[in-house]
Amino acid sequence: MIFAVLVLLALLGAAALIGFVYYMETHLPTAVGSDVIIVLGAQVKPDGTPSVALERRLTAALESYDEHRQTVIVCGAQGANEPAPEGDVMREWLIARGVLPEDVVAETASFNTRENLRYAKAIMEHRGLSKALVVTSDYHVARALALCRQEGIDATGKGSPSKPEYFIKNHIREGLSWIKFWLESLL
Repeated sequence: MIFAVLVLLALLGAAALIGFVYYMETHLPTAVGSDVIIVLGAQVKPDGTPSVALERRLTAALESYDEHRQTVIVCGAQGANEPAPEGDVMREWLIARGVLPEDVVAETASFNTRENLRYAKAIMEHRGLSKALVVTSDYHVARALALCRQEGIDATGKGSPSKPEYFIKNHIREGLSWIKFWLESLL
């Protein structure tokens, strides 16, 4: 009986997390008027190419760049299983698809979203940029914008589509990340 109750509570908790994250991602402010695009990092495959999630983020950023040329800051250090820093791989991918080299800045020191944004903000300040369009996976945009507010970045967001088969996993993970965000905010 106790086991059944615990399973039911776990399922209700997972459903609540999924629902919360889905609500947040579908109720974002409209992205308007930026002078810089910040692309948050994701996994680089062992062969040095972007993962599906990262390529989708880059494609979304490229669409925005093609609509309005502006500086693009690509963020991410080199993880333990990655052959190169995410920022460098992202920069090369964008340049290979027509983004001017002088428009892309690779930030390669950050290991999480908060660091991505903190280091991107320093680049923005150095270049006199003031309004960011943050590009990340669809389920991640709302929390990225909450972190922007904490870091003092004026930003709107653009989400790249996630693989449907990872919907539940991504939303539960993001829901847990929101809990961590709130706990850190209390400290």
